[in-house]
Amino acid sequence: MNPAAPPDLATLYRAHHGWLQGWLRHKLGCGADAADVAHDTFLRLLQRRERPQPALREPRAYLTRIAQGLVIDHYRRRDVEYAYLQALVALPEQTAPSPETRLLIIDTLVRLDTALDALKPRARQAFLLAQLDGLTGPAIAARLEVSLATVERDLASAWRACYRVYFQ
Repeated sequence: MNPAAPPDLATLYRAHHGWLQGWLRHKLGCGADAADVAHDTFLRLLQRRERPQPALREPRAYLTRIAQGLVIDHYRRRDVEYAYLQALVALPEQTAPSPETRLLIIDTLVRLDTALDALKPRARQAFLLAQLDGLTGPAIAARLEVSLATVERDLASAWRACYRVYFQ
């Protein structure tokens, strides 16, 4: 490979896919999950129009950075899925959603979790206090020791984040 010419994706794949999958297998402890994340890493590269310069100078560092983000997503999804499935255990079998509906719900919950995680901590806390604990705006303001106007702004920002999850 000419050092002046950028490597194409096929060259990156041939040179580093095996290494990346082995690194992921060690990190995840599961060959199937490692294969999925390695595949998704190169899929991310395919979806990008240009590869930044670090990919050309340090391809393994670049692939590792992409894969680490995907590993975080993998664990987040696993945790959300586990919590949801634990909640389903309490339901009578005849009221449990179909596997297709479960998948849609889990996907939505993961996207909501990601959206809420991106909020400022106070906005996330205000939203959770309102939605999970049923607290009113004044009660949230008292609990967080902020003004009611601040709570209303925080709740509005949380609702916008949730809205984007459904309408993206």
